[in-house]
Amino acid sequence: MRTRNPLIVAAAAGTLLLAGCASGGSDGEASGSASEDGTMAQECQPVPGDAITVLTDDLMLQNADNVIPAVNADAATPELLAGLDAVSAVLTTDDLIQLNKAVDIDRTTSQEAATQYVADNGIESPEQGSGSIVIGAANFSENITVAEIYSAVLASAGFETEVRTIGSRETYLPALESGEIQVVPEYAATVTEFLNLAQNGADAEAVASGDVDETVAALEPLAETAGLVFGDPSAAQDQNAFAVTQGFADEYGVTSLTELAETCGTISLGGPPECPERPFCQIGLEEEYGLEVSQFDSLDAGGPLTKNALRQGQVMVGLVFSSDGELG
Repeated sequence: MRTRNPLIVAAAAGTLLLAGCASGGSDGEASGSASEDGTMAQECQPVPGDAITVLTDDLMLQNADNVIPAVNADAATPELLAGLDAVSAVLTTDDLIQLNKAVDIDRTTSQEAATQYVADNGIESPEQGSGSIVIGAANFSENITVAEIYSAVLASAGFETEVRTIGSRETYLPALESGEIQVVPEYAATVTEFLNLAQNGADAEAVASGDVDETVAALEPLAETAGLVFGDPSAAQDQNAFAVTQGFADEYGVTSLTELAETCGTISLGGPPECPERPFCQIGLEEEYGLEVSQFDSLDAGGPLTKNALRQGQVMVGLVFSSDGELG
């Protein structure tokens, strides 16, 4: 199970309307709902199709879970950080999607995918270093692949590297803090809140946000207390996201959640059972974007049930992970 991006429990959502998105009224004209600017949104229908695409979260409902290198403070030399930051300067969400596709779907090993990625992008550290560096990884393929990318770049810069799959954050962060391992690929918002709760208690006010710069600024004092240093965040994000089929996006001309709200207003949604009660799921779509969820299908969190429901036209919108290798 992935160890980042937990959904934070909030007050339960209101009673769900169970009617699906039926087509227009008795006079044959399409019905709809009013958008926030007062215009009438059309009543949209799911569009079946194989290709799935993520809608831009332009109001930053989700916290900024950008991939960021976490380093034991005693090991955080300028040479080491330079090599890790060279990866962050290149890595994008689209890269994560392709890397995950290579490993999870095409069955390339993480090491092979990482070696090819570094070569294809010409990633080199601007500094040469030395010494032995153990790079820990969480126990899912994306994190292992990023750890292998770190390893390849650092090895070419003169470090002796080893990648070691550790497990969950509860296991690998203590190993990082103790110096048993020196580097781990992390996710900015999730590690910020993990350290925040660990240091300030279970009722601590959240400090991560959808703004990556603000999140990293909040992370820095927490990292210092934990004996950690974080490198530059990459543009690559692995976080909750809302997807539609490419056919739906093309038919209705939507690329963002704001456009979805303006165009459709009312949607059918698929996701994990807890979605209606979570601020990063249905509650957020309703309160932040003004969408009305007329049908919710209890499925899974970014798994095959949700993706199949999208492809088959069972729901318009599904909760997925932004770096899923099946995304188009």
